[in-house]
Amino acid sequence: MTKHILVIAPAWVGDMVMSQSLFKLLKANGACKIDIIAPKATLPIAERMSEIHKAYLLDVAHGGIQWHTRCVLARKLRRRRYDQVIVLPNSWKSALLPFLAKIKVRTGWRGEWRYGLLNDVRHLDKSQLPLMIQRFCALGLEASADLPHHLPWPSLSAKPVNAAALREQLQLTDQTKPILALCPGAEFGPSKRWPAEYFGAIAKQKLREGWQVWLFGSPKDVAYGATIQDLTDNHCTNLIGQTTLAQAIDLLSLVKFVVSNDSGLMHIAAALDKPVIVVYGSTDPSFTPPLSHKATILNLQLTCSPCFKRECPLSHGNCLQELTPDYVFEAITTLTQKEPDGLPDGLIE
Repeated sequence: MTKHILVIAPAWVGDMVMSQSLFKLLKANGACKIDIIAPKATLPIAERMSEIHKAYLLDVAHGGIQWHTRCVLARKLRRRRYDQVIVLPNSWKSALLPFLAKIKVRTGWRGEWRYGLLNDVRHLDKSQLPLMIQRFCALGLEASADLPHHLPWPSLSAKPVNAAALREQLQLTDQTKPILALCPGAEFGPSKRWPAEYFGAIAKQKLREGWQVWLFGSPKDVAYGATIQDLTDNHCTNLIGQTTLAQAIDLLSLVKFVVSNDSGLMHIAAALDKPVIVVYGSTDPSFTPPLSHKATILNLQLTCSPCFKRECPLSHGNCLQELTPDYVFEAITTLTQKEPDGLPDGLIE
């Protein structure tokens, strides 16, 4: 008998990409049909996950209750007669909808007084499950079950037809030069953003070598794109704020290398199996690393990091300021020479 499972999806792009590991694990462990509920920011990613049967939009403001909207959606979900719901976010609000929908088994980690809203409450031992994907996947198993050593990694599907149409629409007609993608933004805050001047140095060098350089990001990253363009005399292709998330996925599928902050686009590039170089500052690559054997993590491991602060509490930002472009140039050279090793999906050691 096919089990019908609902998943309350994360609100952050990177977390949404990593949730695909859970979906793959659920599919591998038995016949099931997986639906998800996601906010507007992450819903487009579901379209690129073959494991998802149906995706519902949770159209509420960030941090808002919007009781009527949740009640209307809950009534719709009640008619679907789900066997189980898995709640990935840890907030009280994320557990409210499954309770209103009267789903029989409501699974999630303990947090924000969710007893009652959830009836399959798990107690997280962070030392046993240090990685985000481990925590997601553990919710797809019985509470007493051991997590597999090797976990399936995300693998988003790009749409080549869409990518070709976008090239035409955006006049990205040069198909003879390799493409370097730069992702200079990070939603979390300045402490995750490598200096725009450093991205500019990478762009200038690759342009001199005959590459194309495409800039990706959200409208919030426009200032970073403008700085990089100033440094390169507007020779980059600036797509920042010019594409939807789904379009960014299709265009990233065309590039040869990606240089990125620890961001949602980094996780997308890794899930597209692109060689990606990631610069880490205030965050911890041992918690949410790029899940790809083609990824290179650059992290100075200073004594003051990771601090997980949006802005440097010491006001110097050395974790990124001292991670100079030379580190990235060396990583690009290494990746250029490296052949994929064919290792299985699994945990970052």
